[in-house]
Amino acid sequence: MPSIPAALAASDESAPELAPARRHEDDRDAVAACQGGEREAFDRLVEKYQRDVYRLCYRYVNNHQDANDMAQEVFLKAYRALDRFRGDSSFSTWLYRIAVNTCLNFRASRKPEAAELPEALADKSQGPLERLERDEQSRLVREAVTRLPEKQRATLILKIYHDLTHEEVSAILGSTVGTVKANLFHALGNLRKMLVAEAGE
Repeated sequence: MPSIPAALAASDESAPELAPARRHEDDRDAVAACQGGEREAFDRLVEKYQRDVYRLCYRYVNNHQDANDMAQEVFLKAYRALDRFRGDSSFSTWLYRIAVNTCLNFRASRKPEAAELPEALADKSQGPLERLERDEQSRLVREAVTRLPEKQRATLILKIYHDLTHEEVSAILGSTVGTVKANLFHALGNLRKMLVAEAGE
């Protein structure tokens, strides 16, 4: 069995990289323009972050329609709250905080139906058996992630799938860096236990 971080990466190989830190200044300019009445500036922010926000939402609800609805709700909330954004954190951190809170509220209000996240295009160099084994491992990892406690799940999604720093995750979740590290440690440990239990059945 591959290591847990490797299995997580394999289950989401098509995930895009987040915008690098050097583009945060562009975000602030776009926010300032939007606060000044330029709606098109917010459209540019939506275009830049919509895929990342959708994927974050999907990791919580495991359902494409719900994730799409929630991503739209995240951007609507962000647009309505833009006048309160002061730039003391990056726009992406502020946006992901809105997304995480939206996801937690959604999960508290109802239990979503599970759905499969399509993988990247199949690797032609792999044989059918290898692809089946990899797909099965990815499915098991995704299902295990949905069973993690909320804080562990949020930390793992932001840290592993979105490749954020401990500091960025702590800002989004409103916790300390130490808490983020502890939650990630426990999340990986719990995933390992669940996957070992699945393999033993």
